[in-house]
Amino acid sequence: MSDTKESCASGASGSGLSRRQFLRGSGAAAAATALTGAPVAPATAAAAAAAAGGGNVPSLGPGPVKISLNVNGRAMNASVEPRVTLLDALRNYLDVTGCKRVCDRGSCGACTVMLDGKVVYACSTFAVEAQGKPIRTAESLVQGDKLDAVPAAFVQHDAQQCGFCTPGFVVSMKAVLEQNPKATPAEVEHGLQGNICRCGTYEQMRDAIYALCNQKRSQ
Repeated sequence: MSDTKESCASGASGSGLSRRQFLRGSGAAAAATALTGAPVAPATAAAAAAAAGGGNVPSLGPGPVKISLNVNGRAMNASVEPRVTLLDALRNYLDVTGCKRVCDRGSCGACTVMLDGKVVYACSTFAVEAQGKPIRTAESLVQGDKLDAVPAAFVQHDAQQCGFCTPGFVVSMKAVLEQNPKATPAEVEHGLQGNICRCGTYEQMRDAIYALCNQKRSQ
């Protein structure tokens, strides 16, 4: 009966840990913790389970991996854990700080970047997923002392206050106008639905949008 339970617990493929083998590995990890006073890392526990007869056990909690990102036309390299978001990789590993952390849950748009020509929330995208795709941040809209037309319109119409949301807005707006250079103000605003300004400078932004669309805004 015990052999049957052990076989069933290992799964249909027969390649996983049985309940008994798992308990042996857990016991080894607990013993190591008691002797050293320090918790055993998941990878160490997995190794202990394998030593107890578990066979091939997939590693847990992988460490940093080398990635290469194309950021604003430059190849940039870093070593990050697979769980690191594109936002954290840009800001904390590559010192590309244009995109901002505000909500950190994909709802405000302050971290918006263009990934392969499409707008994405950098806080909700893994850095490893961005490899092999061109990434454009707000920094790409400045060439030396010359501002791109989008941030220049923001400056002219005073469409920013604290500035935390501004990089996301200008990147989103640039993406809309690149996809459709003849976009109407309403179409540009539709493309900004994923961005929030907590300072409430929407009216000034509308002035900037109308200027970019070469239209006069009725008051």
